[in-house]
Amino acid sequence: MHGKWYDDACGAAFGMELIGERWSIPVIRELMLGGRRFRDIRTSLPGLSAKTLTERLEGLEALGIVRRTLVPPPVSVQVYELTRWGLALEPTLQELGRWAVRSTLHDPALPLTPVSLMLSMRTMFDGREAQGLELWIAFDVGDARFAGRLRDGELAIHPAGEGFATPDLRFKAATANAYLPVFYGKKTPQGAGGHLTIEGDPELARRFLDLFVLPPKCTD
Repeated sequence: MHGKWYDDACGAAFGMELIGERWSIPVIRELMLGGRRFRDIRTSLPGLSAKTLTERLEGLEALGIVRRTLVPPPVSVQVYELTRWGLALEPTLQELGRWAVRSTLHDPALPLTPVSLMLSMRTMFDGREAQGLELWIAFDVGDARFAGRLRDGELAIHPAGEGFATPDLRFKAATANAYLPVFYGKKTPQGAGGHLTIEGDPELARRFLDLFVLPPKCTD
């Protein structure tokens, strides 16, 4: 109910009443690239108990942000996915992320999920320098596979299942955190400890990596 926390007509305050409970935003984030099973969400967020995840999913479903669907045979499993209104949260989360990483208190060494990494790329991508580049990119993060399509200055990223065999570039690491010093710290893979491998033309990879820029830290 609007007003349950703040008794305030402000839309931003109401937004916090909708998604401000603990774990709501990480759950929404993990669904931003497509529907997932309960156990897959739980595995991605190991600090979240099954009881709390059930409560958050039920609450978000009641609000119209999440819905349950049944994947048709031969799979026949229940998945949770964002509604169209829920998906519309991505620009809001992107702006919140850009604002938050400007804090000197932000710690990039904390655990990062594969989905969170992909969303960060969509957030920190600077398409102004991408004109003329058309690429298929594979991102392998542990057992997770994602496909990226760069075209017309825009970057689309989606889960790729088993992946695809012939991308223009392939990035591969055991963890999402291994990507950060190369994509955002602008280190070479060797300089970052060799945890991220890059397959494809080195100059093309350099141009692609240059498209990801963190906002400057706010010191005043």
